[in-house]
Amino acid sequence: MQENISLKPYNTFGVDVKSKYFAEVCSLEELIETLKFSNSIKLPLFFLGGGSNILLTKDYEGLAIQLNLKGITEEIIDDNQILVTAKAGENWHQFVMFCLDKNYGGLENLSLIPGNVGTSPMQNIGAYGTEIKDIFESCKVLNLETLQIETFNLEQCKFGYRDSIFKQEGKGKYVILEVTFRLTRKNHKIDVEYGAIQSELEKMGITNPTIQDVSKAVINIRQSKLPDPKVIGNAGSFFKNPTIPISQFEALKQKFENIPGYPNGDFVKVPAGWLIEQAGWKGKQIGNVASNKLQALVIINSTGSATGKEIFDFSTMIIDSVKEKFEIELEREVNII
Repeated sequence: MQENISLKPYNTFGVDVKSKYFAEVCSLEELIETLKFSNSIKLPLFFLGGGSNILLTKDYEGLAIQLNLKGITEEIIDDNQILVTAKAGENWHQFVMFCLDKNYGGLENLSLIPGNVGTSPMQNIGAYGTEIKDIFESCKVLNLETLQIETFNLEQCKFGYRDSIFKQEGKGKYVILEVTFRLTRKNHKIDVEYGAIQSELEKMGITNPTIQDVSKAVINIRQSKLPDPKVIGNAGSFFKNPTIPISQFEALKQKFENIPGYPNGDFVKVPAGWLIEQAGWKGKQIGNVASNKLQALVIINSTGSATGKEIFDFSTMIIDSVKEKFEIELEREVNII
């Protein structure tokens, strides 16, 4: 247990705030011991994974726990299916590469997403037509009140768009210890319909792609549009893509004929990046904070000196601007602490 530790190295925005207490845990036993201590002195706490989906807006007056549980195990189900389990502290992209090296299919569209495995079910992370729920089998969690291990299946996780039970009624009640994915060994489903994957594969000269080819295409696209958090502070996509009623979308199309939309039942999903760009924010900088010039959905700590409050206030200005122009209220995807 350490005191008054800077969390700058532990968040991808590179925001320099301090936590009153800090602990890194590498085993379940260490985690339980740390939690018993925090409970005994009634410390508020939050968990750090890869630090890629949080915005720290002020010094934290409790205990920040860096969850560093490591390990990957495999269980063959049949000729085509395998269950692969990764501990919460495994780096997400490295885990995806581990699976692709073994020719396990299902995760390739989720390549190069920052963060750790343990936080992936919380957000139901997704990209290029794939979400965690599509290949999720179960996860083991620690109940923070009882300190007992529980298992959540797909249905119990209540996955939605960038949402799960762990962001709703389970928020603050559990910490995810490990996640199990059901992947394919042979008959892989190749999904290249979403985004620019198909055109990227054509650029690569590939007409009959493997899962490894799809992963490479996704990596190329992400690297061309998204800034590397190791180079410039960011948390990837800052806002969710809003879903609006068809009637509202049709009305907007009368005013903005080029507005893109993706049908979703009785609703239409509108790309937040397009809305932000049309509202004049793409590449715009105010003080230490800017909207990325290649992808407006990404807010960056452009000078490296931005405070969490500056970034939060910048995001509020974007929300207000988009609402005024389109009557759509953007929702932050990043967790605000």
